[in-house]
Amino acid sequence: MKNTIYDVEKSDELLRKAKEVIPGGIFGHYKYAIRDSGPKFFAKAQGAYFWDVDENKYIDLMCAYGPSILGYNHPEVEEAANSQSFKGNTVSLASPIMVDLATALVDMVDVADWALFGKNGGDSTSLAVMIARAATGKEKIVKINDGYHGVAPWMQDKDSPGIISSDSNHVLKVNWNDLDELQALFEKHANEIACFISSPYDHPVSKDNELPKEGYWEGVSKLCKKHDILLIIDDVRAGFRINLSGSNVEYGFKPDLICFGKAIANGHALSALVGTNEIKEVAEKVYFTGTQFFSAPPMAAACATLKELKKVDAANKMTDYGKKLNESLVNVAEQSGFNLIASGIPAMPYYRLDGVDTKTHFKWIDECVKRGVYMVGYHNHFVSTCHSDEDIESITDIARQAFSAL
Repeated sequence: MKNTIYDVEKSDELLRKAKEVIPGGIFGHYKYAIRDSGPKFFAKAQGAYFWDVDENKYIDLMCAYGPSILGYNHPEVEEAANSQSFKGNTVSLASPIMVDLATALVDMVDVADWALFGKNGGDSTSLAVMIARAATGKEKIVKINDGYHGVAPWMQDKDSPGIISSDSNHVLKVNWNDLDELQALFEKHANEIACFISSPYDHPVSKDNELPKEGYWEGVSKLCKKHDILLIIDDVRAGFRINLSGSNVEYGFKPDLICFGKAIANGHALSALVGTNEIKEVAEKVYFTGTQFFSAPPMAAACATLKELKKVDAANKMTDYGKKLNESLVNVAEQSGFNLIASGIPAMPYYRLDGVDTKTHFKWIDECVKRGVYMVGYHNHFVSTCHSDEDIESITDIARQAFSAL
């Protein structure tokens, strides 16, 4: 492959204009991925690729930070969403498609007896916590250190701008994979803890991702039941990439509530919370809503997405693909004199250059991006069902060029 360095002049100019009318120009989590030499705005997207406003094409290993599980502009998904848009979007009544989607989730997800809907993953996690508090009559939340469950005030660090200390006074933190620490915390605060919320495996930013130890989730489940603490799995990021029935199935345990988002509608704005019949009556009483929660096209997109995920055996397909991608990148790193660590699950690999400083790691990422592979240096990556073996060849070739530039 030709060693071509992309020009991003139009992206840079648009960012300058954006800063005049938008604080920072690009806000939220997207701002952390902005690099001087990289793209800032997309022009179009299709399948596993997007094109920036300078007309440069990228193989996308971020998949919009997870939502694009089937690839951008998937025909069946877009047809379903567009068809529903012609019938109605946000109307004064709920659409029958909401019932269809809830039914599909109950049929598909292992612990799901019911489903509720929102727009973002943070809607699902906040609603889950409210239900847990209502069901147990207790207030405290236990989460993993460095665990991320949205931007609600209870989730953010006390020193975050706009956050006051009381917002997280009821949040307790423990280390991942440490059952002894969790047991001690539960015993100390048993009459205060409403829920334990965690992703199915530890996928923080800027550090290696870590899978659960053998017996970890079995031990967590027993402790939660013993102390009347609801177990919430945040499957917003990993959902449908480990097991279509819920990531918990892969690790052999049953939570009380599971939060979904990102990939559930292949990029359309939707999230879902599913739970067991034991807390269905409580869930009905908790008031948590929003005008756009009943928008029908994203629900139609989700129905089509779930159908397609089953059709192509998506979780296994992405796992197999991720293994091939990891092997190829680790090998080319070794051939280039570097040690690349790939951690987490194969469908969501976190890459880190070992034995070098952070600056060198980010420079390698930058060099890949400048040549047409979109990656970030601090976050896990994502594969979709439409990434191809040809893409792996291109990614590997560009990675080799990037190593040569270090």
